[in-house]
Amino acid sequence: MPILPASLQFAADGTPRSGTYDDVYYSADGGLGQARHVFLAGNGLPERWRGRERFVVLETGFGLGLNFLSTWAAWRDDPARARVLHFVSCELHPFRVEDLARLHARWPELAALAHELRANWPPLAGGMHRLHFEGGRVCLTLYFGDVREGLAQIEARADALFLDGFSPAKNPAMWSAKVFYLLARLAAPDATLATWSVAGEVREGLRRASFATEKVAGFGGKRQMLRGSLYPHPRRGVAAAEAPAVRHAVIIGAGAAGTAAAERLAARGWDIDIIDAADGPGRGASGNHAGVLRPQPSLDDNRLSRLTRAGALYGWRHIEKSLAAGGAIRAAACGVLHLARDAAQDGKMRAVVERLALPGELLRHVEADEASAIAGWPVLLGGWFFPGCGWVQPPSLCTANLAAHPHNVRARWSRPVAAIARRGERWHALAADGGTIAAAPVMILAAGVGLAAFAQAAPLPILSARGQVSVLPAAAASAPRAVVCGGGYVTPEVDGRRCAGASFDVGDPDPAPRARDQQANLAKLEELLPGYTAGLDSAALAARVGFRPVSLDRLPLAGAVPATVSAAPDASLATLPRHDGLYALSGFGARGLAWATLIGEMLAARIDGDPLPLERELAGAMDPGRFLLRHKRSCITDDEEK
Repeated sequence: MPILPASLQFAADGTPRSGTYDDVYYSADGGLGQARHVFLAGNGLPERWRGRERFVVLETGFGLGLNFLSTWAAWRDDPARARVLHFVSCELHPFRVEDLARLHARWPELAALAHELRANWPPLAGGMHRLHFEGGRVCLTLYFGDVREGLAQIEARADALFLDGFSPAKNPAMWSAKVFYLLARLAAPDATLATWSVAGEVREGLRRASFATEKVAGFGGKRQMLRGSLYPHPRRGVAAAEAPAVRHAVIIGAGAAGTAAAERLAARGWDIDIIDAADGPGRGASGNHAGVLRPQPSLDDNRLSRLTRAGALYGWRHIEKSLAAGGAIRAAACGVLHLARDAAQDGKMRAVVERLALPGELLRHVEADEASAIAGWPVLLGGWFFPGCGWVQPPSLCTANLAAHPHNVRARWSRPVAAIARRGERWHALAADGGTIAAAPVMILAAGVGLAAFAQAAPLPILSARGQVSVLPAAAASAPRAVVCGGGYVTPEVDGRRCAGASFDVGDPDPAPRARDQQANLAKLEELLPGYTAGLDSAALAARVGFRPVSLDRLPLAGAVPATVSAAPDASLATLPRHDGLYALSGFGARGLAWATLIGEMLAARIDGDPLPLERELAGAMDPGRFLLRHKRSCITDDEEK
């Protein structure tokens, strides 16, 4: 569903209000005072987070972010604060960043934090957005969409609940029985809640959902507010796992997937041993000179579409933060053009843009003349334009990931892993002679197409897709100036070269470059940019061959490895037995750059016990155990790419 931004209005006394719900965003007595009295003090903060490893706040209405900013400020000012603060919030009508700037100016004491929030404010696209502050020690996870859908998709274990929707009379959906039961599912056993509302239907709804509440002194002119906690009883739902006592992991594979997981775990304080048979990171399928990082939209906004969009947004934020911190990633958000092959497809692409109604900085349709100007080369048709996307040099991304936390990451190069074995409480990566290369309680198999070489993961259906990329000589600033793709793709000039391709041949083991694939790549290039290949001799061009891991449904594998080769007809992902501490990270296919960083964050969050950065539906769609369930797909399809 397209996201409709909040329309900024003001009440007669200057208090921000919503025209949609005919209600104010905070008390006329002061927003910051309300945040501190009702939501912080009402949940016993900052006292309750002191000495904790992590503390998770879950909020039902983000609004202008004042509760988040006041919580962040209180955490920052507390020397005994929890090591990590997670703040998870839902918002159906988020503000535009320029409106946030106007509103935040009212609280100069929060200016620095508010500026940082706005500098990281995501595009107003539906779904989850994860933002990191304070070097990762403050994490904001926003769900843009209906609160009932958001709470159903959030996977977290909340220590404090902020119920801050518009009044029950104005927006009853935010105070419905469904919302209260979902909050109970997400609440930790000792969770507390607070809200300014003391309406009878709110108190009764919370009671029915197993919350005990009491009225206490309210803020300003409001005589009372409500605070509460869960009744003592077994928790509903599945809580996030507790962080392992020993934060040490072995990762096999140092491509985009493995190094992303290493960086995300190391950012949480984990010690990482990363092992690869090559002599450095990004030498396998992640070894191309340049690759494309952009979403893959669809008319029905299916899982592939949503996952690539979320991955591209998070991936570019990661690159920008890494560059700001001195990381040596080679990348440029030069824009990506996806050109239509004919008029019929152009019409379908236009329909996708209209249906999704995404912000223009994410996706828009362009006509042939604008597409030609963007590319710097005449093209026959228009198509999609992704202004904030572009190219990335994968080996540089892998290298920067490992260099980001040098005290936590140990690399073991030129060390092929012949087998893995669980011995006591640790997984061992074994060399051909049976010796241990590295061992830890947690192991992540990010070995790409080599996943099936390990007996524990052999039942997982990963196929190998041979991809040949052609490397063309290129003059500085020569066309195309943006990435151009369609049936194939071509990048701008990078260090005197550009990449064009690529083949995608499942089950083809030939590692040598082939003349016919060079010719096919040039033919695709000619279709994209008519006249571009004149004078190019395919036989004189360099090429690179890589083997990309592909799953049966074209979605990644990211999660705990099943400890069985079959499942009962009524089995679910939650009931499948798993190898304790063993995880798979593979199946990225041709979208490794779009997926690696976000999925690395998702896997790290699951292992460490943090709230997930993705919807439960999308996390489940990537679970390696899905192929053991009754309704698995049996062959590769392109259904989700149409």
